[in-house]
Amino acid sequence: FITASGKFVRNGIVATNLLPFGTKVMIPEIFGDTILVVEDRMARRHQNRIDIWFSTKEQAEQFGVRASRRA
Repeated sequence: FITASGKFVRNGIVATNLLPFGTKVMIPEIFGDTILVVEDRMARRHQNRIDIWFSTKEQAEQFGVRASRRA
């Protein structure tokens, strides 16, 4: 339960290889005004993804895999 940045996992943590640790991101279409923070990394093969931490497996499965709408 420790991220690549050395922080404990918690709500609001995301993993990505796209942005530096500490970067704040918002996904308003899904999470409204919630600010998420990059604190973890993903396997190198996942270069263009963001992984959002959920407190339970059930929550993660319910959320599922979603593709972004790129402008």
